[in-house]
Amino acid sequence: MRYDILDMAAVRVQHSLVLLRLLWREDAPRIDLSRQVGLSRSAISSIVQELMEVGLVSEGERRVSERVGRRATMLSLHSRAAHLLAVDLGASHLKVALLDLRCTVLAQRECPHDVRQGPQATYPLIRRLAEEVLQASGVPEQGVAALGVGVPGPVDFRSGQVIRPPNMPGWDGEHVGAELGRLFDCPVLVDNDANLGALAEWKFGAHAGTPDLIYIKAATGIGSGVLLGGRLHRGVSGGAGEIGHISINEQGPLGRSGNPGSLESYAAAGVVLAKMRSRVGSHPGSCLTETSDMADLTRLSRQDPLARELWGEVGRHLGVAITTGLNLFNPSVVVIGGQMAAAGEPLITAVRQVVQERAMLVNRDAVKITQSSLGPSVGILGAAVMALETLLSPDGLPRLREVSRRQRAAGSGSRAPPAARPLSTIHSALSSPLLEEPL
Repeated sequence: MRYDILDMAAVRVQHSLVLLRLLWREDAPRIDLSRQVGLSRSAISSIVQELMEVGLVSEGERRVSERVGRRATMLSLHSRAAHLLAVDLGASHLKVALLDLRCTVLAQRECPHDVRQGPQATYPLIRRLAEEVLQASGVPEQGVAALGVGVPGPVDFRSGQVIRPPNMPGWDGEHVGAELGRLFDCPVLVDNDANLGALAEWKFGAHAGTPDLIYIKAATGIGSGVLLGGRLHRGVSGGAGEIGHISINEQGPLGRSGNPGSLESYAAAGVVLAKMRSRVGSHPGSCLTETSDMADLTRLSRQDPLARELWGEVGRHLGVAITTGLNLFNPSVVVIGGQMAAAGEPLITAVRQVVQERAMLVNRDAVKITQSSLGPSVGILGAAVMALETLLSPDGLPRLREVSRRQRAAGSGSRAPPAARPLSTIHSALSSPLLEEPL
């Protein structure tokens, strides 16, 4: 019989990651970290010294520790020790941002871009916008530890390959991670945009730290990201969460995926705009016209009679599909984001009404259905969280340490300690939805 040998180096790596996650949440003295992690002060001091030597942790002022009641030197995560590049590729836009390790945006560029132009027209644009944000922030490319990319279609997270995306013609089988890896000298991580929306909500949303959460992205296409037990559920090959292709009427019209009566065939942005244009003439009191766009439709959602009618219908269609998700997964929170979520109350109210009518009592009583508080930044934040969580893992820590060490040696970035963040819950500080199992 073979027995596993305790790898003390691996244990030390895990303790280093726990410390970094705690310091990501708030500044703390060594004695507080010792009590939270359950290690001796000498063990904590040894790990802290290693992290300080590579520039990931810095000492700050002396403050009174609330836990022990005496003054102690505060430790901080050095948020500019390394940087993250984040790419939000949508159906009709491209955003690229540079962020620090606290996912604070340092510089961002955005431009209109039709994803149907294909990969070869997209990659050079990503590279150009990345160069612009690096230049604007004064950060050398060697200071980038990882690049996170969100795309509007199914992705095999392990390989970074796009798999038969209904709304991305010309991208099927494209290895986005490998191709961008030729343009950037850093690890490239790729995932579906709705999955990244779920990560952003888990890390920064109004319900941050919630382990069972569904994020709905309602825009040109409709998708969802599903967190179960603190873990992002991608499925076997990355196809989990494709709520837009659930049939809500088996006799309904064909959607872009070829499924009759799919949610997208009733409630995707293009369908909603087509309905608006067909009804403008029958609503003389409406301010909408045949040339109105989605921004007009969401802006007038509360006061315009045609807009309220349309958003009520969209909310009911979404509610039918969301009810299926509730009955399958029993989450505590459903967050609706994406371009169409800007419609606000008329949309959310209609969703809630359908859920009350159709969901099982056990699945509807405790669930909160809300509009995302992160707005248009959700895609960038989600891509950054994916990159950050990968770096704060056993496989990613060597890369993070090396970039920070190079930055320190080169004297790049401000050495001022960052502002502290409140420690909301130990669970969200120590767990990662990218791991096979929550910590």
